[in-house]
Amino acid sequence: MKKGVLLVNLGSPDSPEPKDVKNYLGEFLMDERVIDLPLWARTLLVKGIILKTRPKASAAAYKKIWWDEGSPLIVLSERLQEKVEKQVEVPVGLAMRYGSMSIQKGLQDLVDKGVEEVLLIPLYPQFAMATTETIVVLADEIQKAQFPNLKIESLPAFYNNPDYIKVLSNSIKKHLEGKTYEHLLFSYHGVPERHIRKSDITKSHCKIDGSCCSTPSKAHEFCYRHQCYEVTRLVGETLKLKEGTFSTSFQSRLGFDPWLQPYTDRTIERLGKQGIKNMAIVTPAFVSDCLETLEEIAMEGQEIFHEMGGKDFTTIPCLNDDAEWVSLVSKWITNWV
Repeated sequence: MKKGVLLVNLGSPDSPEPKDVKNYLGEFLMDERVIDLPLWARTLLVKGIILKTRPKASAAAYKKIWWDEGSPLIVLSERLQEKVEKQVEVPVGLAMRYGSMSIQKGLQDLVDKGVEEVLLIPLYPQFAMATTETIVVLADEIQKAQFPNLKIESLPAFYNNPDYIKVLSNSIKKHLEGKTYEHLLFSYHGVPERHIRKSDITKSHCKIDGSCCSTPSKAHEFCYRHQCYEVTRLVGETLKLKEGTFSTSFQSRLGFDPWLQPYTDRTIERLGKQGIKNMAIVTPAFVSDCLETLEEIAMEGQEIFHEMGGKDFTTIPCLNDDAEWVSLVSKWITNWV
């Protein structure tokens, strides 16, 4: 069977104009694994409230970070795909969960090249309902409906893969060379607490009580919170970071339900109030820089820190098309082939 690979990232509006941003947000927020409310409630919230108020503000944010080549997330994902394909002997496609670069198009392109077996690689180190799961579920639905003879295998979450931890640690070390910092913050994308409990295959382990994530359990295979804290711990060990000089937080909350804490914006504020003058921040829930890293962290986060009296705010880029990251993804593909 001829094999091929499909890298899948989140997606992006086609442009930073309000109309395109509205279309993108509509698809994204109507996903039942992103906003996991009953259809009527989700429709009321998204179409009745959010899409009437948020697209204009989101479009303004996208315009701040938009590149001449297009959406940073798309451009960086394309660079990764192009470099990986040069290092492996099978076709490597690229798709987005939301937006015009659909998974269906990505699979169709591979099938047109004669591919009969696909390795699906969700570009997320940690498992979450709103990231890995929604990609895998949609790909499975498309395969059954459109490509019944196509076999799809998914790469599992790689948050604790030793090679990944080494690549991430090396990237952080490289970007901090010559920098003076007092605290390194690991900021992960937030999710509602109920997503953690819904993903608990034991139906009893995840209590989000400060101890369940460090207590061994098979629930950890699908626990986003545990996997985030584990990345922080493993990188801390690899880089020999001193206790108290690094921590974990969660960004990008939406709505009024309880989301994973501590919140990144409030953590940055607290660090500034405590007298921290030099801090660095890394965003290991993403492998490609995007709105959440380039605008929410590098711009808004820095502004908060300076308002609190902070001086130097160092943002560490995502892995993007880093040579070591390209080599690691290529290694995973070669081992699969």
